Amino acid sequence: MKGVYITKTASGKVLYRASVTKSGRHISLGSYPSEKKAHQAYLEAVRILENNSISPDDFQVFRHLKYEKAVILINFRDNGLYFGTPIYLRKDYFNYYLDSERVFTFDLEDLFYFSSHKISARGGHYFVADYGSQISVGSRFGLKPYSVAGRDCRFINSDPFDYRRENLEITNTYHGVIKSPDGKGYIARIHTSGYTKIGLYDSALEAAIAYNKAVDSLKKKPGAKNFPENYIDEISGKVYAEIYNSISINPAL
Repeated sequence: MKGVYITKTASGKVLYRASVTKSGRHISLGSYPSEKKAHQAYLEAVRILENNSISPDDFQVFRHLKYEKAVILINFRDNGLYFGTPIYLRKDYFNYYLDSERVFTFDLEDLFYFSSHKISARGGHYFVADYGSQISVGSRFGLKPYSVAGRDCRFINSDPFDYRRENLEITNTYHGVIKSPDGKGYIARIHTSGYTKIGLYDSALEAAIAYNKAVDSLKKKPGAKNFPENYIDEISGKVYAEIYNSISINPAL
């Protein structure tokens, strides 16, 4: 069938691969369990490339082609650029379609990064693989991996997938610091076998220093974890030392 070629794995398993050619570019559409399904994916790809009215939001029409590949083809059709990730370029930003319901929005300055880094999801957390590590999407924008919207940051337009810098307000930049639920001060805490409260402090800065002090204390104990520390450069070394020496932390630490 047109658009389908058959290959075999080293073990002898037959694979049906679909592909399409557009503007001199050969585009792989993936592998399918049967020749018929691979051909249907090919026909769907041709329809997308020839029909300018189909958009990434028309997810219901992608019955055979993988959704992310459909987005890639639509962007190639409309913008003439082929990316290996499901990106669609807009005038002043771009969308990354994780699926039909989870659509990220990023500034154009992040295009190179996300065109070469695939976003994955697990348990409500979104991350990319980078040099063998799983890096949270938010960390690129100054968010800690455990940041919670409404507590540590705010999406101004209430869209938790809109990571344009004008839409993201970071309210907590410190490790181990959260605002007290009653709004009266800041709680410093540290994760050992579970979260341990270090203390309650008047400011986020004091809580951040208390967290560092707790880290220093735990480092002296056998089998200590490699805790991240807060880098604090908004005060002088002298002031930092004064706060560090005067502040109290949980004696169990």
